Amino acid sequence: MLKIPLPRCALLCEGGPVDQDWEDRVTALWDRFDDYAETEEDEARFRADVDALVAELPEGSPHGAFEQACAWDSTGHSDKAVPLYREALEKGLADAGPYKARRTKIQLASSLRNTGRAEEGVALLTPELLAPSDELDDPVRACLALCLSSLGRDREALALALGALAPHLPRYQRSMANYARLLVEHPGA
Repeated sequence: MLKIPLPRCALLCEGGPVDQDWEDRVTALWDRFDDYAETEEDEARFRADVDALVAELPEGSPHGAFEQACAWDSTGHSDKAVPLYREALEKGLADAGPYKARRTKIQLASSLRNTGRAEEGVALLTPELLAPSDELDDPVRACLALCLSSLGRDREALALALGALAPHLPRYQRSMANYARLLVEHPGA
């Protein structure tokens, strides 16, 4: 009998706590995030609720570090989120799928920018411009534009923002895409 190796995520999810029920409960918690955003105590309670869900995961699960990073990040603590995002990627979050890994890179780059390390954010997101297209293309460009702007590279940032916006415009799509390209091809124009 031929044995086909399962992807790492399948091994984690098969029969264990990282299943659709767990994902649904995480989603439900995030759907209630605004209920926790009143005070620092509410934010701490939200992070504790995330920690409780993470405690259900197998030891070393990249999903736990990712959710904890998101919780710290969303409550204004980018400095605490950065190492957790890195941990999630190091522990193999990409094995769970390219979408979650890409999301992690976007959020990590944003946190890096928030902690004064925009250059690291640029290095992290620039390769994502060449990644297979998905619904995260625009967030990649938006976050990369913010990182570039933080480094004083405003023309490049504007070019990225215009390039991301152009396809969504009801008219002038071609013109805006060309203007975006010209901003970086002809910096003096």
